[in-house]
Amino acid sequence: MTEAQDVFKNIQRKPGLQIWTISKMKMVSVPEQAFGNFFEGDCYIILNVSNSTTQSTDIHYWIGNTSSQDEQGAAAIYVTQLDEYLDGSPVQYREVQGCESAKFKSYFKSGLIYKTGGVGSGFTHVETNMYNIQRLLHVKGTKHVTAREVEVSWSSFNLGDIFLLDLGKAIIQWNGPQSNRQEKLKAVLLAQDIRDRERGGRAQIGVIEGGQEEASADLMKIMKSVLGQRTVNLREAIPDDKPDQNQNSIIKLYHVSDASGQLLVQEVASSPLTQDLLCSSDCYFLDQGGNSIMVWKGKGASDEERRSALSRAVGFIKAKKYPSNTKVEVMSEGGESAMFKHLFKSWKEKGQTQGLGKIHTVGKIAKVDQVKFDVMELHAQPKLAAQERMVDDASGHVQIWRIENLELKEVDRSTYGQFYGGDCYLVLYTYNRANKPQYILYMWQGRHATQDEVTACAYQAVNLDNKYNGAPTQVRVVMGKEPRHFLAIFKARLIIFEGGTGRPGVVNPDPGARLFQVRGTHEMNTKATEVPARASSLNTNDVFLLKTHQTVFLWYGKGCSGDEREMGKAVADLLSEQDKQNVMEGQEPAAFWVALGGKAPYASDKRLEKEVAPHDPRLFECSNQTGRFLMTEVSDFSQDDLDEDDVMLLDTWEEIFLWIGNSANQYEIQESYSSAVDYLKTHPAGRDPGTPISTVKQGYEPPTFTGWFNAWDAHKWSNLNNTDLNKKTGGGAGSYSAPGGPGNIRSHNHRMSSSISNAHANQSPARAKPSGMQDSELVQTPNQLRQGEDPGKREEFLTDAEFENLLGCNRNNFQRLPKWRQNDLKKKAGLF
Repeated sequence: MTEAQDVFKNIQRKPGLQIWTISKMKMVSVPEQAFGNFFEGDCYIILNVSNSTTQSTDIHYWIGNTSSQDEQGAAAIYVTQLDEYLDGSPVQYREVQGCESAKFKSYFKSGLIYKTGGVGSGFTHVETNMYNIQRLLHVKGTKHVTAREVEVSWSSFNLGDIFLLDLGKAIIQWNGPQSNRQEKLKAVLLAQDIRDRERGGRAQIGVIEGGQEEASADLMKIMKSVLGQRTVNLREAIPDDKPDQNQNSIIKLYHVSDASGQLLVQEVASSPLTQDLLCSSDCYFLDQGGNSIMVWKGKGASDEERRSALSRAVGFIKAKKYPSNTKVEVMSEGGESAMFKHLFKSWKEKGQTQGLGKIHTVGKIAKVDQVKFDVMELHAQPKLAAQERMVDDASGHVQIWRIENLELKEVDRSTYGQFYGGDCYLVLYTYNRANKPQYILYMWQGRHATQDEVTACAYQAVNLDNKYNGAPTQVRVVMGKEPRHFLAIFKARLIIFEGGTGRPGVVNPDPGARLFQVRGTHEMNTKATEVPARASSLNTNDVFLLKTHQTVFLWYGKGCSGDEREMGKAVADLLSEQDKQNVMEGQEPAAFWVALGGKAPYASDKRLEKEVAPHDPRLFECSNQTGRFLMTEVSDFSQDDLDEDDVMLLDTWEEIFLWIGNSANQYEIQESYSSAVDYLKTHPAGRDPGTPISTVKQGYEPPTFTGWFNAWDAHKWSNLNNTDLNKKTGGGAGSYSAPGGPGNIRSHNHRMSSSISNAHANQSPARAKPSGMQDSELVQTPNQLRQGEDPGKREEFLTDAEFENLLGCNRNNFQRLPKWRQNDLKKKAGLF
């Protein structure tokens, strides 16, 4: 216990993950850059402290398929000791390789990678910038991705999954003909994560569509040089994740006691269960037919009963002859998980409702009987914790650096609060607690920054973190999703420019008119965001600043409050020293509309005019990708959260919107409408069942819908070229941009495979090409310059059809866009 205590003393009780592996029966810390990589021969302990205001804590211990019994036993003991060290408050989870819980998988956004061997065999977790690698990863999943190292052979392939051939300096992604678009995009993100974390951003990514390998002949040559000629037909697709079967059987409650000196497990009751069956002086097993065992420890249970609860649950699984991968969840009285309480007919806590409906699986795992989804779950679940906590009154010390030439450059204090979409920044915030300095390190990433700059930003953050001995809390801030505390430290001086750079001496392209949306009621929550300078960007609920070469207009929507007007004036003075012309909605001069390219509909619903909205809007994702229909809440939502593979439900209280993604399937569309009706009927606040339910299709969103999203971009999806790749099933060739890889398969694979060939031949690693994983890059680009073309004006040589196909709008609309936006569209279309 002494050795364990030494390890526990180094535990940081701040939001985030901490991981240890079991090596020689001891807990050894895993470096952060290796998070998500798990050796099959090892066991791991994972501690997660949530970012919510309650800072709930979960402990998982992960068991590799080839780990030893001794290691598994040591991990279980350490988990029990860690739970005691944390005063018994965490919920404990037993995770088995390949059968991990959704909660566990959610910690690793890019996916899990199962690696052969183990630390005890001489393998190491971190191999950053090591290129002497040859492995094949079998990738599965759409929401939660797993990748397992398999034999480097064609015999490992099948028609329905995705495989990454990792050659160190080159990563080739082979998409099975029957894999879907979401799987392909997730696999690319995993490849990008490997490149950035394990290769320092210096590896090339190539993509092959298995249904049209001839389109990627050069990449196929490389694959065949490693795998040999393919002499057998590939196997058929393997079914994806099994649907959740936790509700598939009768639930039984067992009483566990050692009062007689011997362990006694006795059945108490079967479903439906009531809370009064649980006695504080004892421990209980809740058995879901072998799918999951939940262990409940009463406050008055003996120390021995509490310590041995986990090991006894494992023994119970063996005695019942349940599968060895059966999930185990351990919790203390008062710290029950939401799922545990859902399994009881009633629970005393106010607002707790009955749990999930049963799911019946018949025959093969691919066939699922669709049973009505219990929408009451949405009301019972608390909101996901998305916002950063306010650690103080934001009066601490601020230092800002910009990434320039991949190095840190201190920002002039006079420009603090100005962030450009073409840059990346590090913001170090210092405050005192108990007379001791505390640090928060924000990593702000511009939407148009290069991949090299994003990678350098993360690298420099590590250096800065080391300078302060690991004390700073690191927070990754995505442009447009700045947390509350980040807004507060700039005291209403936060201005976000869509493009360009803040580097001294660099002249940004003249965009002509610029439009800024100002949101906030006081200096602690105000920011100004640049939006497209056109009328459709306006919103009756906000203040806007329109800056032209001649005039600065301060536009007040009918729904903005006096406080919002005052904050608009303050921001306007920061943006321009010119005199401001105040414009009330409905009284705009002609010059105002001329600067915006003419009048157009915008978010002007009178319901948006209220001084204070009585209820915050809520967004839910509706999907049946797991085998059953589920609705999942999305917190702190933005336009980027609208998943075109699914249906999204937006609840604005006075109206329900069903947003239909282009690739949503018919069952999701049908089920989402009936669930929206039930959602209203079962709402605990007594909602009006006659509340309007509107259906909105992707790309055709009305202002009444877009007005609920900050800085809505109407052109986000207009650049999509709807090839087979955009469909959920099938596996046509299609083309898309892999981060750091080809701009598209048909037109770029020649020069990309040339780079990969060089890398494969052990030449110096090629610099990763900056590229994002945006849907707007799923476009065809011309292969070669036509004779007489000016490379800077290639769009002028396109036919009208080519122009609209590539850039998503006609020539007239394109010319009305700001210059930076034109260049951005051209860059994404491959016209630079």
